[in-house]
Amino acid sequence: MTSPLRSLIACGTKLWLDSIDPDLVRENRALGATGATSNPVIVSNLIKTGRFDKQLDELMNRGLADDEIAWQLTHELVQGAQQVFLPVWQETRGNDGYVSFELDPLLEDPARSLPHAERVAAYIELGKRWAKGQQNRMIKVPATPAGLDALEELCASGVTINVTLIFSERQWQQAATAMWRGAQRRKNLDTFKSVYSIFVSRLDVYTEQHVPQLSAAAQGQVGIVNAKRIWKKNSAFWADKKTPHVQEMIFASTGTKKPDDPPWKYVEALAGSDIETNPPETNEAYEQSGRTAMRQVDKMPQQAVLDEIDRQVDGQKMEQTLMVEGIKKFADPQHALLKLISQKRQTLGVG
Repeated sequence: MTSPLRSLIACGTKLWLDSIDPDLVRENRALGATGATSNPVIVSNLIKTGRFDKQLDELMNRGLADDEIAWQLTHELVQGAQQVFLPVWQETRGNDGYVSFELDPLLEDPARSLPHAERVAAYIELGKRWAKGQQNRMIKVPATPAGLDALEELCASGVTINVTLIFSERQWQQAATAMWRGAQRRKNLDTFKSVYSIFVSRLDVYTEQHVPQLSAAAQGQVGIVNAKRIWKKNSAFWADKKTPHVQEMIFASTGTKKPDDPPWKYVEALAGSDIETNPPETNEAYEQSGRTAMRQVDKMPQQAVLDEIDRQVDGQKMEQTLMVEGIKKFADPQHALLKLISQKRQTLGVG
């Protein structure tokens, strides 16, 4: 009997883990996962376990500052996950088996108010630095104005990119167009691979708060409909580009936020193509569910539901609101990570 996660993979979904916990990476690889993603929240949670005190102590004794420690530890954790998924990358000749490395979220911190050109230059410099010498590492660049303006140059220089923090078709369109311009500046397309992380559940949280008048049939479907529409456009955009690798969507933010929703709501709704990055607890819940995934990524709700969503939801306002929240959810965890490392320095007694 095929397990639920195996059925998800069998129907066409690539399963990536939203964690770089070494133990969870190995466990989920055994369940069929073929990649992983990272962020400051994940790194902070790992530090809190105490399992990495030895590495922290060594980094502190090397005289590294707190921010340098944060990035070095992240680099080492991502690199460890890369080793687990490297055989996948080799078997697929670079079409799968990646681990995403997020660039400095504080570049977008409103409190810093960095000039646009400075942020663009920083994304390019940091992207090249953390990608150097890494075979199966993806660099996460947010679909902010500065992030989008850095994509062409990063792609042209050979960096493999995961464009993240996408909420709208407008963001995706700008990202894909910039990536294709950069790809065409390469000598060839042999190693060109890109993914576009569309956030799903956050849209449904938004409509619960800001569009409460949606019917029961439409409420809770906006994130899914938006993701499926962009998935379809992404497939069409790349169809005639003849790239050796598939340029894919990542369905991100797939953990449910409402207690009444089944944990696998988004997992099953988007099954059948491209990539899902699921939280460990979502994968575990689905694996224990006894369910069987079937292709749903190209199936839409009834036309009346689509019409209601288009009529009631202001997409531009939704994107703007979610981007403000998204940037805060990028910056705040990085501040928290640096504070945690400073506290660890005192606990471990390293000056």
